[in-house]
Formats: sequence, C-alpha cells, structure tokens
Amino acid sequence: MHFPSTRALPLALGGLALALSCGISQAADNQIVLGASVQLTGPIANTGRYYRDAYQLAIDKINEKGGVTVDGKQYKLALKLYDNQSDVNLSVRQYTQLISQDKVNFLLGPFSSNFALADSAVSEKYQIPMVQGGGASDQIFSRGFKYIFGTLAPASNYFGSTIAMFKQLNPSPKSVALLYADDSFDVSVAKGTRPMLDKAGLKPVIDERYSSNASDFNTLLSQIKSKNVDAVLVAGHETEILNFIRQAKSLDVSPKMYSFTVGVPSEDFRKALGKDANYTFGMTAWVPSTALKDEWFGDAVQFSKEYQAKYNYTPDYHAASGASDVEAIVKAIEKAGSLDPKAVRDALAASDFHSLYGHIAFAKNGQISLDQTVVQVQDGKPAPVFDGEKFLTPVKYPMPDWSKR
Repeated sequence: MHFPSTRALPLALGGLALALSCGISQAADNQIVLGASVQLTGPIANTGRYYRDAYQLAIDKINEKGGVTVDGKQYKLALKLYDNQSDVNLSVRQYTQLISQDKVNFLLGPFSSNFALADSAVSEKYQIPMVQGGGASDQIFSRGFKYIFGTLAPASNYFGSTIAMFKQLNPSPKSVALLYADDSFDVSVAKGTRPMLDKAGLKPVIDERYSSNASDFNTLLSQIKSKNVDAVLVAGHETEILNFIRQAKSLDVSPKMYSFTVGVPSEDFRKALGKDANYTFGMTAWVPSTALKDEWFGDAVQFSKEYQAKYNYTPDYHAASGASDVEAIVKAIEKAGSLDPKAVRDALAASDFHSLYGHIAFAKNGQISLDQTVVQVQDGKPAPVFDGEKFLTPVKYPMPDWSKR
C-alpha cells in the first residue's frame, strides 16, 4: 500500500484540502462532513490505516444505502482526512483546522490513546462531538469531558479475561511479570492489571515500565529467565512486541506463556514473525460473527469480507471499532433529527444500538464496555480461546521452549 512521502505531504494535503473544500461548498446543502486526523505515515501508520480504511468503507456503505436522513431530508456523508505523520502536536493542529477552517460537522478520532487524549481537548474546546475507536486509556474519559466518546473498552481491563483464564490453565501460572510502555494507554493497562492480579492471588515478581519505542529488551528478558517467571504480560506497541519476541527467541527465554495487548490479532504481526508468533496470547474485543448485525453491512462477517476485498488485508478490532464510530454518529444524527452539535452530542450520550462491532451504549464518561476475548496464535492464525468465563477452543499451553520448537 502506497502512502505519500513526508516531503510530498504538504503538497498532497494542500491539494486534498482544496478539492474537499470546493466539494463541501458546492454540496453544503446535502452533505455531512466527518473530519479526522490519522497516522498514515510514521511509526504507527500500520495501525493508523485501519481507521482511514474503516471510516471510508463505512461512509461509502452508508451512502450506498441512501445516506443519512435528518428531519426528512437526505444527506450524503463525506470524509475530510489528514495524515498526522504519527506526530501528536501536528494532530492537534489538524483537528483545530478541521473545525475552525474546514468547518466539518463532526469528528472521528485518531489511533492511539496519547493522540485521543490530546485531540479530544480540541473537540471539547469547540464543543464538536468526536467519536473515536483508537484510544482506550482511562485517562481520556476521566476529565469530565462531554464531547468525547470511545468505542474501545477501558485499558484498565484489557488483561481481565487473560487473568480469569489463569486459574483454568493446567498448571496455573504461579508467578507473573508485568511490563508496560510509558504512554497513557499502557500505564492505564498496568494500573488496572495490578489489582486484578492481586485479587487472583498473584503479585508480579517483575513490574517494570519501559520507554515507548524501545528496541532493547535483553535486560528485562534476562530477569524473566533468572526469576523463572511463568506468565509474562506486556502492554506496548506492535513494533516493541516484535522486538521483544525476537529477542526472547534469541535468548531462549521460554516462560509458560506470553500475552500482549497488541499484535496477536494483526495479520501483519503474524506475517512478520512467521512461526515464532505461534503460542502467543493476546486479546480482542471483536471477532467477526454473523451474530453481530447492523443495518448497512448486514453482519460482521460481511463487513470483514468487504473490507478484505477492498483493501487486501484482514480487518481486526481497530477496523471494526472505526466503522462503529461512523455508525454511532449517523445513528445520533438521525435520532437528534438535527446537525446541531449539542443535539447530536446528547443523542450520542443516549446511544443504545447493536453494530457490526458490538453493543454501543456509552457510559456517563463517554466510554463503552466490551469484554475482551483471549486469542492465541495457533498454526499461524488467531484462535479465540477464552471469553472471560469459558474456553472456546483448546489452548496450546504451556508454550514449548524455543529450543524445542
């Protein structure tokens, strides 16, 4: 997939802005514009693309089905999108531009909690609703903001299903290491994981924070090996996890299990590691199912097929949450019968509908609650293995030593 180079980006964005602003002015009477800044270049572009692609697919599908009805009048959706180049300061400036200059109607979010944390301050300042499925940090929703809504479950509970699974494993892990990056999301994960481990009778023998984008995990891995840790829980970013696993193999660090907040559901992650991805655990709030239905795609399986066909890669929960962000705004607009930001904000707060992603009903703080399903890479594919209460498929546990694979 080709993305514009950083050097060419200002010209590309200038042309995009001109083209879209002309389109908006010509179609202002029958067009609702959703604005977003996402990571299309830079270190987290591989995940950022899920949101661009999901937003566009959902918008195209809704337009194909007739668009949006507001007080008896039909509107089409349009997407105004900028590349923030994985730069949070640029992202804040772009969201300010989307509202103050581009005059978009509503906002869709970026990827990553650090970005959502900063960008949501812009939506709050201008009182324009933002629905985002890229940031799960509890910090985003702890500030009393009224215009930010999130379709990822709280970061603090990401390892909840995994820890519930511990007591049903044979042998059950007796020692745990908790490692986490120093950004907002991963700090929230660690903060929520500690009391859950304590309740399960497990105190981490290693509890360490590392720098985001770290590439050297040899010291931490040596500690894991010397302390003979059974289960290793890592909250981080995909590139960090790739480095962690490769170095674990190199040092032959073989606990009974590894579990990661990111990577395992991603096709690119598994391709990058090949057979070395096998046996790793992760989690997802979304697995494509015909039981997850909506009025535009039909169900989540159909959404997954259409996404794969259009973009030539498999969607994961990032894409599904992104599509549900668009659906939530559309539902709220139609419920409000208005394009007034406050009226749509109030309708979003009262959301209660089923989407291809799951049940969308925002708590008072603006965040939804969805259980995480534990997944494990088995024979190169992510298998749903535990839903928080029961096993869905057999787990491959304990993980065999690297030297014996």
